[in-house]
Parts: sequence; C-alpha cells; structure tokens
Amino acid sequence: MGVVSKRSSMTFYSDGNSQYSHRVRIVLAEKGVTVDTISVDPENPPEDLLSLNPYGSLPTLVDRDLVLYEANIMMEYLDERFPHPPLFPVYPVARAQSRLWMYRIQRDWCVLVDKLVAGEGSAAQQDKIRKELRESLTSIAPIFAEKPFFMSDEFTIVDCCVAPILWRLQSLGIELGNQKALQPLLQYRARLFSRDSIRSSLSEQEKEMV
Repeated sequence: MGVVSKRSSMTFYSDGNSQYSHRVRIVLAEKGVTVDTISVDPENPPEDLLSLNPYGSLPTLVDRDLVLYEANIMMEYLDERFPHPPLFPVYPVARAQSRLWMYRIQRDWCVLVDKLVAGEGSAAQQDKIRKELRESLTSIAPIFAEKPFFMSDEFTIVDCCVAPILWRLQSLGIELGNQKALQPLLQYRARLFSRDSIRSSLSEQEKEMV
C-alpha cells in the first residue's frame, strides 16, 4: 500500500481476540501510524490501564493527555488526526450515511459475534445465532457486485468494521459456502483480506483464526 509511517506518541491497549480492538488496529495500519500496542488480557487488566480508563475496558487509546475508550470514537479521531488516506467521506450526508452503516453493523452483526465469542446460551441457541449471522451476511451479498467495497468505490471506515467480522467467521463455526449467489461477498472478503493494512493489523490470536 506504500503508506509512509507517521510518528506518534500513542499507546493502544488491545485485546487480541476482540473485533473492536481489531477495527482500530486496521485504521492505525491504514494510516501508517506508529503506535505502541500493548496486548492485554481483558480478565487481568494492568494497573496503568485501570488508572487511565474508569471502566478498564478494551480497546483503550492514549494520545498524550487524551484517553479514548470507545472504538468508534477512536476511529473517527484517528481519521481526523491523520487525514490521509481519508476513511470517512468528506461531505456531511455521506459521513452520516457511514455512521448509520456502522450503527446497523453493530446492531445486526456485532452483537451476534459478541454472543458467539462469549458462548452465550445453550448449544442450540449458539447454532441459532450462527444461522442468523450467516443468513444476514449472505442476504447482502448482491451489493458487492455493484461496488468493490461496502457501498463504496473506495475502502472506508465501514470496511474497517466489517473486516474483523468476516475474519472471525471460521473460528466461530460459520462457513459461508461457495454458491454462485455468494460470489460477490466472497470476492469482497478476498479484497479485504489481501490489503496490507488487514494483514499487518492482526494480533497473534487473529492469525490463528483462519
């Protein structure tokens, strides 16, 4: 991708299994930002994280005196702090649409991934969640026949949210299959996974997921 590394005094506390930490790491990689990434066990957070973040939650981004502990806020902050390459659209209407897509992805997909990762419910309930997530993803496959990325000709902040979900499917026991109708989604996934930023953003845990 040829991104010039940008020096920074940032520290990023990351959960290597978390889709939310992953999406921020993708943004950092897209921007070519040099950051001190600290891998944290969420069950045993370090004292310095607890002193910075009142919730002790992950991810947490520290930039000098600024401490952020909500992934989407971090992503938007990074896009403004390091404007090239831009990940949010320039125009207000398009920016609002991107935020709406992110909201819908959270409501429709991320919550299901979170339930699977947490192992919520019985085996039958977990299978039902897998089925719901797979069907929801496959239902949108046709949109990727129109544009190379998520409703866009360019890689955007929305793709940064979708990529961690697609990356985790196999580890969550979800196979998309290889049907003709799914080809646009599979090709989109291949485009994402071939990006330098996606590959370089992976934690050690994520490298074992596919």
